Amino acid sequence: DAIEKLVANEDFERALRYIKPNLNWEEFSVAMRACKTKEEFKSTLAYDAVMTVAKNTTFSLTISGRSRLPKDKAACTFISNHRDIVLDASFLNVMLYDVGYGMTQVAIGDNLLIRPWIETLVRLNNSFIVKRGVSVRQMLEVSKTLSAYIHHAIKNVNESVWIAQREGRAKDSDDRTQGSVLKMLSIGGDKDNLLLNLMDLNIVPVAISYEFDPCDFLKAWEFQLKRDHPDYKKSTADDLKNMQTGLFGYKGRVHFHIASCINDLLAGLDRKMPRQELFSTVSAMIDREIHRGYRLYPCNYVAADLLAGTDVYAGHYTIDDKQKFESYLASQLLRITLENKDEAFLRTKMLEMYANPLKNHLKAMEV
Repeated sequence: DAIEKLVANEDFERALRYIKPNLNWEEFSVAMRACKTKEEFKSTLAYDAVMTVAKNTTFSLTISGRSRLPKDKAACTFISNHRDIVLDASFLNVMLYDVGYGMTQVAIGDNLLIRPWIETLVRLNNSFIVKRGVSVRQMLEVSKTLSAYIHHAIKNVNESVWIAQREGRAKDSDDRTQGSVLKMLSIGGDKDNLLLNLMDLNIVPVAISYEFDPCDFLKAWEFQLKRDHPDYKKSTADDLKNMQTGLFGYKGRVHFHIASCINDLLAGLDRKMPRQELFSTVSAMIDREIHRGYRLYPCNYVAADLLAGTDVYAGHYTIDDKQKFESYLASQLLRITLENKDEAFLRTKMLEMYANPLKNHLKAMEV
């Protein structure tokens, strides 16, 4: 029924033609109808669509740390930094599939279900919905249900889960795990101890590194809007523009790094640790693993030097690298059409996006 809804939906067809302009819709409809399970749909049609995006918008898509994946395909909870609304989980899934591990279930915010067909599509792709914008009173119940489902997927269904380390993307690329995410994960287990509930989820940090973020100018744009209008909130149209720009913009080299499951680290913690201390300690553990796992590119070093007005990292890039990045930066800034455009502020914000991964990586490697 879900597939029939999609086949008949003109918006879905139009969206897919952005990815595959020469698509034969009749042949594609037959292929859609041939899928009898979500697994078939993901491993054939969804896989092909994601790889088409990768081929058209990246220089390379790579993964490291495969040997750290749980043995015998044991289910785990992948927690990663969040760069792109759609592609973080999508790229991870196709690479996990390629190495024979299997795809994950994906946590996706209901604010992104902008059209009815999008909800149908993400559910076909084995995603589950995270309710956002609920009242404080409802939040605990919503969190309990979500957490119980994730524990069920890991322990009873043996299907891995992907969830971002925070609600929404880190606009400045200063990636930090929100304690509220860990709190949610810990309350749905069947143990009386929050630490043991977290250990049941087999948390595996994943570091995502995009050489170029196609949405960098949109994120800088949003920074100025929030600075000038403290009550500013993104509209549905803004979310859609971010999704489209992230999907179809050029990303250069994209790398995913799988860290080790943190259960060995968690086992060394005091089970009686106060809850807030527990969540901040585990957040710091995940952050350290993610920061250590970044793949750094010349633009990260160039941005750090431009931001500080130094040439401390000049050994990590050429004059050509620097010129190309400055040219890229200028072209992205031109795409911002604010009335009271603060060029210096916007440029600084974009430089911070590229410098912060380097800053956090160097700090994590000192520990």
